Amino acid sequence: MREIIRSNDPVLMGFALVLLRDAGFDAALVDQNMSVMEGSIGILQGRLLVAADQWQRAVRVLEDAELGQWVNRDVAG
Repeated sequence: MREIIRSNDPVLMGFALVLLRDAGFDAALVDQNMSVMEGSIGILQGRLLVAADQWQRAVRVLEDAELGQWVNRDVAG
């Protein structure tokens, strides 16, 4: 799996997850409950993951939905 978005915005993460799943990707939202462990101050971000071999296509889906600015292009899978 490869990270495609990292954020602590639950609306963004939920929307991106639905977009990717509707497009047929097996996307996973992880670490979204880590803020409970760190005291709910919002420092730790959730991560949206897709299969590494589907990452480029998933990026195109997010760009088509005008979410390209949120794509984490620094993390290699």
